[in-house]
Amino acid sequence: MNMISIAIDGPAGAGKSTISKKVAAELGFVYVDTGALYRTVGYSLISNNVSIKDVEAVQRHLAEIKVDMQNSNGVQKVILNGADVSDCIRTPEVSMAASDCSALACVRSFLLDIQRQIAATHNVVMDGRDIGTVVLPNADIKIFLTADPEERAKRRYEELILKDPDIKYEDVLSDLLRRDHNDSHREIAPLKPADDSITVDTTGNELEESVAVMLKTIRDRL
Repeated sequence: MNMISIAIDGPAGAGKSTISKKVAAELGFVYVDTGALYRTVGYSLISNNVSIKDVEAVQRHLAEIKVDMQNSNGVQKVILNGADVSDCIRTPEVSMAASDCSALACVRSFLLDIQRQIAATHNVVMDGRDIGTVVLPNADIKIFLTADPEERAKRRYEELILKDPDIKYEDVLSDLLRRDHNDSHREIAPLKPADDSITVDTTGNELEESVAVMLKTIRDRL
């Protein structure tokens, strides 16, 4: 039985995770947050003092870890060597580590099979930065989700300030712009729309408006 795959790519703070999660729930599909997988690898490297610049050390470390995803009652959890790290990976430091390590071929190869295996066995809404271009090039529907950098930074700031009241909007914007540059200029699988993707700009939209646009776009294609 052929599974249906919906690939959603876009820059940090575009609302991919929040929107994709709601869209998947509405369609009855499995939501796959591939960014969480890269965050988990970045978190593991930081926790074990492995320099991302030392590729051989990163490769050795990858051989020692197991990363998995579990869905329980609609809630996605990321598991690192048997431990739930879903909350630990949502920090600015881990975010930058995820961006840095995602430029390494060994990390991308390590996670590629995990992502494709999930899509082979489930109807999925999978979000990330190279889903439509690399991970699932034959996805049934490809969407590139974006928004103005200032609005994306504002959304991210409103999430982070709940955990860190001292965080500054200017720092969040600076980190986001740096990550945009890293993601779009890396040699391996740079962030860009797939040739056959549909671009959806969520600038100025409330969450439910963006979800409605996405659902209409998907249903029209399906």
